[in-house]
Amino acid sequence: MTDRRKTRARPNPRRAMAPSYGEILHRGWSRRSVLAGVMASAGAAALGAGRPAAAQAQAAALPGMARIRDAQDHWPEGYDRQVLIRWGDALFPDSPAFDPAHLTAAAAERQFGYNNDLTLFVPLGGAADRGLLLVSHEYATPYLMFPDMTAADYREKMTEEQIRVLMAATGISILEVARAGDGWQVETGSRYNRRIHMNTPIAISGPAAGDPRLCTSADPEGRLVLGTISNCNGGLTPWGTMLSGEEGAMDVFAGDYATLENQELVARQGWDEDENDEYALSRVDPRFVFESEPNEMYRFDWVVEIDPFDPEARPVKRTALGRFTHEGAHTMVAPDGRVVVFMGDDDDFEYIYRFVTRDAWTPGDRAANRDLLDHGTLSVARFGEDGRLHWIPLVAGEGPLTAEAGFASQADVVLNTRAAADLVGATPMDAPEGFVPHPQTGKLYVAMTENEDRLPAGEGDDGAQADAANPRGPNPHGHILELVPPGTDGARDFAADAYGWDVFVLCGDPAEPADGAMFHPGTTTGWFTDPDNLSVDPAGRLWVTTDGPPPPGIADAVFVMDTEGPERALPRIAYIAPVGSEACSPAFTADGTSVFISVQHPGELRMSDDEDAESIAEAGTRWPDFDPATPARPSVVVLTRRDGGMVGT
Repeated sequence: MTDRRKTRARPNPRRAMAPSYGEILHRGWSRRSVLAGVMASAGAAALGAGRPAAAQAQAAALPGMARIRDAQDHWPEGYDRQVLIRWGDALFPDSPAFDPAHLTAAAAERQFGYNNDLTLFVPLGGAADRGLLLVSHEYATPYLMFPDMTAADYREKMTEEQIRVLMAATGISILEVARAGDGWQVETGSRYNRRIHMNTPIAISGPAAGDPRLCTSADPEGRLVLGTISNCNGGLTPWGTMLSGEEGAMDVFAGDYATLENQELVARQGWDEDENDEYALSRVDPRFVFESEPNEMYRFDWVVEIDPFDPEARPVKRTALGRFTHEGAHTMVAPDGRVVVFMGDDDDFEYIYRFVTRDAWTPGDRAANRDLLDHGTLSVARFGEDGRLHWIPLVAGEGPLTAEAGFASQADVVLNTRAAADLVGATPMDAPEGFVPHPQTGKLYVAMTENEDRLPAGEGDDGAQADAANPRGPNPHGHILELVPPGTDGARDFAADAYGWDVFVLCGDPAEPADGAMFHPGTTTGWFTDPDNLSVDPAGRLWVTTDGPPPPGIADAVFVMDTEGPERALPRIAYIAPVGSEACSPAFTADGTSVFISVQHPGELRMSDDEDAESIAEAGTRWPDFDPATPARPSVVVLTRRDGGMVGT
């Protein structure tokens, strides 16, 4: 995700007074947290807990890597790193060559997009050496794309064609890749290759489809929208479709917010008049002007479902999953066959959500699963100090969600999901982002990136104070929670109304007492801050990417750690991104021998002082080409071990 995160400290009268940090620390250790897990798992048998037998034979530590900040990227000894595809590279046989001095929208629609984030690998035919990469392109940075522009003047300097380039270079790329010899290559002739962008027709389904608030002059039925915006993280459904979360459309709209109806909903969604019209889209498309199309904004900030195996299939915005700044949409299957989608709302003091389908999915019948995500129950998480998490349904007419409160229909609930969650007393979190289920243990891990507006326990408004699930106020370093549905490994009930939960790690420097960090006691150079995307590899190891202001002299990176056994919560560095970039969404082949990592916004910081780069000339790197005529290019890299073994060891 980007660092353009809204911060908001607001009261929540339903929250109980939080205990002191010392009490939280004691309770965390006394349950089963990091140290408890380490002590309980001592012994050789525990070394392989949660891992396939093939992985246990390779349970060696990653080669040590020094923490570094550099214009280059870095990877462990014994590994190879390949740049698989870069912004502007060809997706089709007729794709124009990348020409950074003459970018056009027509070319961008046939090329790999900008600022790649979510990365998913879907094998073709069960193979580990061939599959589809599904990649989201979250946002554009015009002054790092076009020459002779700065952060202060690009809106005025951009031509209409350059604005259309931004619309074409964001969205989604789908591409077939195959292992060839010692590396991977893009199959530009694949029938699956596809670009989805801001002008792609997308259907609207679920409770909000056809609602008057989604109707516009171009779409009086409220069931078809052009484009998807701010595509951040997401996930895969059991039937093989991509879920892409729209994470905040506030950047693209222009005009006077005061002209919009329902100002309470507008404010609760997080609109900020100081940050609108980020890309000057209003100059080329009047639907992005509030006064021209006041309902257009309601048509974004949803989860989009895309079928990568059918390039002709229209993407669909699934409104039953709620409207907020979506980060993640990861799925698991409950014992009764219902599908459960887990989502975070990536803003300070926002919430963790879950959607449980009404019907069970049908393996092998894609048509039967096509509209499964239109019917079900949306819930929000409430964390208790007793280590229990309760999922509170967000259903119109139930509890406080009455017509008098503004929730006469489920359309009201999904259009104003945050306000509904406020009313039922959900727990405000520290910017929930990465959300991943562990396929072997059935536990779920969710990253809280940071929240510097969180207050110490006992200070300020209730709801903004430190609490059991967000135990530090302020929390500049972030943390990771572990959620435990009832049941046993491989048979957990993800649709249950209550889970167990614990703090897995509190991020920061263990050598700095003020950080209050909690990792495995053997943690040294592998500690990190600001966790973002989470992935689990085929061996059961948790991969964590970071996105935030790291300590001076180091860059964002990718870290690997066990979730079970004697090295539970012991992080090691697996990849270091170039200066000014974040590494996103590790995605693995089924055999675990290759990992694909998106490197987003390289060069967004200056090399000299870690301040924001405001032009191509100031960018901290020209990675990966290092060509004076070419700006830094967001790219997907592939890591493999030279001995052919599983990555992460």
